[in-house]
Amino acid sequence: MALFLGLLFFLVSSVAATCDRCVHRSKIAYYYDDTPIQYGACGYGPLAFELSNGYVAGVVPSLYKQGAGCGACFQVRCKDKRFCSSVGTKVIATDQNYDNRYDFVLSQKAYSSMALKNKTTQLLNLGTVDVEYKRIPCTYRNKNLLVRVEEWSQKPYYLALKFLYQGGQTEITRVEIAEVGSDDWESMKRNYGAIWDVSKQLEGALQLKIVVTSENNKIENLYWAVYDLPEDWQNGEIYDTGIQINDITKETCPRNQCGDLPWK
Repeated sequence: MALFLGLLFFLVSSVAATCDRCVHRSKIAYYYDDTPIQYGACGYGPLAFELSNGYVAGVVPSLYKQGAGCGACFQVRCKDKRFCSSVGTKVIATDQNYDNRYDFVLSQKAYSSMALKNKTTQLLNLGTVDVEYKRIPCTYRNKNLLVRVEEWSQKPYYLALKFLYQGGQTEITRVEIAEVGSDDWESMKRNYGAIWDVSKQLEGALQLKIVVTSENNKIENLYWAVYDLPEDWQNGEIYDTGIQINDITKETCPRNQCGDLPWK
């Protein structure tokens, strides 16, 4: 019996592994016109290009996760060795793609960057390609998590915040807000995409608590913003939270799909 259990454990562990990231396979397309990205489902607007220098993508609902996947980073490489490099491209999810034939619709800039030298036109002419991809940590050099006060906020009764430059490889699942010095915390709700809001009279400077979690292992980490939202906050302004979220999500997948080694 012990021998059987030991053999069973060996067989299970030989086909599954816990990785920082797993490799998935699908097809992708690209936006012929980048205009839709300005109105993406994540609500980033023109800031989408600032987040990634234009390397952005619309993702299927399973990756969009009702907005929780906004800002997630992925490395994508096409499998057509005639036209494509082995490194691929790195993109940020800024929109939702409803066409389940493609896990990603890339900006033309991101799609083109997968091409080998002098093969860009041929790759673009294909329109769609088979790819493999993996979620990777977002890394923003010298950038803390920022919040932007949305234009439709109405002081002091309603506040909408957009989160920018979330690092790591997790999702924001809960946001709470309170007046500085108060223990009366109010839960914000996800309005859509990367935007959270609250309808409550809030006076003075405001403090934030942010919870991030990984979907697979359900571990939650709580972050307290270092800097408060100032008493004189203004619509359209961006404020620094003073924190960096660099947690990594663990995934379970077959060993041959573990993507922890870098793509070169």
